[in-house]
Amino acid sequence: MSPLAMPLPPPPPLKRLGQHFLVDPNIVRKIIALAGLRSDETVLEIGPGRGILTRALSGAARAVIAIEVDPKLHAHLAETFAADHAKVDLRLGDALAFDYLNLPPRTVVVANLPYNLSTPLLMKLLDARTRIDRMVLMLQTEVARRLVAQAGTREYGSLSVLTRHAAEVSLAFQVSASCFRPRPEVGSAVVSLTIRRESPVGVVDEAAFARIVRASFAHRRKTIANSLRDEGLPPDRIAAALTRAGIAPSRRAETLGLHEFGALTAAMES
Repeated sequence: MSPLAMPLPPPPPLKRLGQHFLVDPNIVRKIIALAGLRSDETVLEIGPGRGILTRALSGAARAVIAIEVDPKLHAHLAETFAADHAKVDLRLGDALAFDYLNLPPRTVVVANLPYNLSTPLLMKLLDARTRIDRMVLMLQTEVARRLVAQAGTREYGSLSVLTRHAAEVSLAFQVSASCFRPRPEVGSAVVSLTIRRESPVGVVDEAAFARIVRASFAHRRKTIANSLRDEGLPPDRIAAALTRAGIAPSRRAETLGLHEFGALTAAMES
């Protein structure tokens, strides 16, 4: 190969985008095994970076849709996967603006989410879960622990409740900082989420459920009655709903389980 035909080196990581590229092939193998991909499935990858995971995904699935916000990285990936363009669909754009409801049915999401955007991205994915079968996500360890946190623990919050309502979630394994370049200053972990097809607590109005959960945790040091009141809900309506749901108004949100939030939502909406 002549020097003129040599591929260009990948662009350097951008700190403003929080780029930390996975470089450990063993972690890639573990992620692929956890995802359990079939040859007829479509995979969505958010933030493909330099393509180490993209390459493995394209070998295991029917097609890969990869969303990259960095134009230079997108150009590098386009060159890297030029021979696989029919199988690897590279999209240049902001993952927060992507229309996930246009994904093929039962898409599998496998991604090393940008840590500075992981929570809003996860919420957007869960909002579009009618198009998603399951997800394998690498996240900051702190966020991963919040997803699997149980009621009564410090990490338990609205993210825990909303995630558990939408999916069965488990923390699969930790990932060392040495598996990335550059090394992140925070810990990383991989979580597995299997989307639920029905509400496990009989929620009818998803938006109302999310509003109640978020309002309940908006003032963590306050009782649930006061937190809901401070978020603008009428005190008499709150008192009546708590009574119907069998929840003492003196309790705090972090003591309520998923079924109690479901009962509270139903009581507030009745």
